[in-house]
Amino acid sequence: MNEKKTDVVALGELLIDFTENGVSPQGNPLMEANPGGAPCNVLSMLTKLGASTAFIGKVGDDMFGRQLKDALIEVGIATDGLIIDTEVNTTLAFVHTYENGDRDFSFYRKPGADMMLSVEDLDTGLIRGCKIFHYGSLSMTADGCFAATKEAIRLAKESGAIISFDPNLRPPLWDGDLERAKERISYGMSQCDVLKISDNEITWFTGLDSYDDGVAFLREHYPNLKLILVSLGPEGSMAFSGENRVLVKPFLNPDTIETTGAGDTFCACVLNYVLLHPKLDYDDEALTTMLRFANAAASIITTRKGALRVMPEKKEVEEYQREGDEV
Repeated sequence: MNEKKTDVVALGELLIDFTENGVSPQGNPLMEANPGGAPCNVLSMLTKLGASTAFIGKVGDDMFGRQLKDALIEVGIATDGLIIDTEVNTTLAFVHTYENGDRDFSFYRKPGADMMLSVEDLDTGLIRGCKIFHYGSLSMTADGCFAATKEAIRLAKESGAIISFDPNLRPPLWDGDLERAKERISYGMSQCDVLKISDNEITWFTGLDSYDDGVAFLREHYPNLKLILVSLGPEGSMAFSGENRVLVKPFLNPDTIETTGAGDTFCACVLNYVLLHPKLDYDDEALTTMLRFANAAASIITTRKGALRVMPEKKEVEEYQREGDEV
């Protein structure tokens, strides 16, 4: 087995999130071009926690692609696996945030550069040299990129990496074909050891209203799953490992302005715990420790615009936890 040189490698989308940031004197909404994309949000938080990270994906040969590459370098994510596409522009997402923190996405991606990743583009040495390989479902929306995702998973599994999956369902990107989305997300679930899934995603995927029943369904159909995390937004989070199950309350913050990146921050903290405890066999105490830190970090990011460049430091999360315990 190859020596592992990188803690976490992620494959998928790297894009610009245009988020609302006030109104102009003429009454027009002002949009801020934040670097984003779930896989790199995850990697950014991991670097804050001391992990070595690298990204595999594509951006366009345009001002946004250059901005994104610079942002990865700035936060410490290795860009060896980042490809510049000279034919297709960088993917853009416009995010509208409602008063309750929920979001609505409009994507400019027909196609976007992230969709153009091919098997030939893969940095196989990078994939074989990681401890954890992480991916989502946006790289499954186009056939060529889906083939690249499958090959990357195969290489990572072959080299003994822990496999992590966050579906991160975005219905507008599946052209109305959510059955195809379900089929490809099912493939993603069949390959991973660690699954992070949101409350609305598990309900949609399993058709069950109870999260416990939904997890039981997933375990029956995907016996490969060793650790399942269910993020519940303002209700906290759940974790399942073996026969153990915990529900941990959230750290609700009155200064919350948006939820962009909260799930990614949560996922990163879980993966950092997995790096430190890679056997994936956790008792209730370990699961609770893992989720409390992840919930706290996710709460902090909801008070900031964007995610990738503003992830909290470890000491900041620990202090936030202590303050929450004292309330």
